Amino acid sequence: MTTYTNASNMHRLETAMQQWVELLGAEHVLNDTETLAVYARSTSSCGTQPLAVLRPPSTEDVVTIVKIASAFCIPLYPISRGKNWGYGDACAVTDGQVIVDLSRMDRIIEVDQTLAYAVIEPGVTQQQLSMYLLDRKIPLWMDCTGAGPDTSLVGNILERGFGHSPYGNRFQTVSGLQIVLANGQVLQTGFGHYPQAKTTYLFPYGVGPYLDGLFTQSNLGIVTRLGMWLMPASKCINHFLCFIENHEDIKPVVDALRPLRMNGTLRSIVHIGNDLRLISGGRSYPLESARGNIPLPADLRKALRIEAGVGAWTVSGALYGTPRQVSTTRKILRNALKGTGTTPVFLTQRRLAFGAMIARMLGNSALASRLKTKVQVGKALFDMNRGIPNGRFLAGAYWRRRAGLPSNFPSHADPAADNCGLLWLSPIIPMRGEDVLRLHAIIEPIFEQHRFDLFITFSMVNERALGTVITIAYDKEEIAETERAQACYRALFKSIMEAGYIPYRVGIQSMGDLDQGSDNFWSTTRAIKMALDPQEIIAPGRYQPERAPHIASHNNIS
Repeated sequence: MTTYTNASNMHRLETAMQQWVELLGAEHVLNDTETLAVYARSTSSCGTQPLAVLRPPSTEDVVTIVKIASAFCIPLYPISRGKNWGYGDACAVTDGQVIVDLSRMDRIIEVDQTLAYAVIEPGVTQQQLSMYLLDRKIPLWMDCTGAGPDTSLVGNILERGFGHSPYGNRFQTVSGLQIVLANGQVLQTGFGHYPQAKTTYLFPYGVGPYLDGLFTQSNLGIVTRLGMWLMPASKCINHFLCFIENHEDIKPVVDALRPLRMNGTLRSIVHIGNDLRLISGGRSYPLESARGNIPLPADLRKALRIEAGVGAWTVSGALYGTPRQVSTTRKILRNALKGTGTTPVFLTQRRLAFGAMIARMLGNSALASRLKTKVQVGKALFDMNRGIPNGRFLAGAYWRRRAGLPSNFPSHADPAADNCGLLWLSPIIPMRGEDVLRLHAIIEPIFEQHRFDLFITFSMVNERALGTVITIAYDKEEIAETERAQACYRALFKSIMEAGYIPYRVGIQSMGDLDQGSDNFWSTTRAIKMALDPQEIIAPGRYQPERAPHIASHNNIS
């Protein structure tokens, strides 16, 4: 990768900066120390230092930016809003890249109510599209994630992230991308390159090779627009919860739910979280109660579990349809779980309203406080299932933050700005109870060795696989704890790779660990990269420069 330490390189950078200023205006071409520090911070403690930040308002400006970068051989790193929590946030893979921040490109270009799709730019946030639909009383719901209201839809989709609703496997509900290539050409995928096409946003494959997937989790181009499908608002929605008291009892529950996911009875993504996922939902680490011990002492963890009213595991999902369909699905779910020793609890809006009324009647008692918290969590779940984002589910990112949850939480949760320590690792495993227990058995001693609390969630991202999110939450202000967190992450990564549980996405700290020598997949993607971007202008890779294949750079990170 090019470095800018000699006079010749500095001159090229300065000339490019002047041309970018002429294009965007000085207020949108930034290289002051304060701005660069913001884009260099990361929850992963692996922040990198950019050369500058460019903030274009349109695809046409992105085209010109890329052409200038190509003329002067300056690497560009695109982000949508830079909120890729736990994987690198807004940081490029290495120092010395110019960040192209697409957050000003925040137009909702079209919403088609009849055919239920939206066409959006990278800067459109979850909150923005959700409010657009609500304010206009459009009876469509988008899928959203728990990453918070201010995160980019496009960024997460290009990471192949997943949400909660029946459209939760998000990339499968995308049709029609617009991409700026490294040569400055604009590529329209699917039917989009035919000006007369009527179905660009309705049928993703078009005619000829299906190219869309090449521009996810890659550095092959800068996506500046996409079409995403919206879900018709459901007449009835219930949320269900299953509380599993003992750790090993999660195995038969997973095996009982799998057929319901495979045959379409369970349409939403079902999440299975351990006790700490819920315990951390409204509080930070109780350092005083733990008497300074890290991780949580067993007796305190048990007490917190009882206080929260949860077991070793909690299963969470939603049922959609007409009242009759939801009623039928409830019966099927109860019957499927009969032999597992667990009974689902169903939440409805009426039940939540009743709980809120009881909490008010109980006044300022401890029972009222616990009930109020449960109602708030229930409401947040209902909102998420209807495409209304909520920052509440970012609470776990603040678990080890010394100052605890900020006063503006959850409305403006920003783990990077709030100096949270957070590393996420996301292997995919088969949807079998034995694999859940096996993966847990692999990683639990690693967390114990490095003295961290184990946060883990398994999500039924499709009909056959579980997407796992393993969290290392640490005190970023403590140097020794930060070092232990990084060592824990490396040990976890090595162990899950050896076990055959490969992550579906990785952070900037582990891009170079994916290549396994003579791997034809990476050599092929390297060849595609060299064909489309021989100068490596667009994000020259989340690998270190000496490591091939320079292709695993995420595109337009959240």
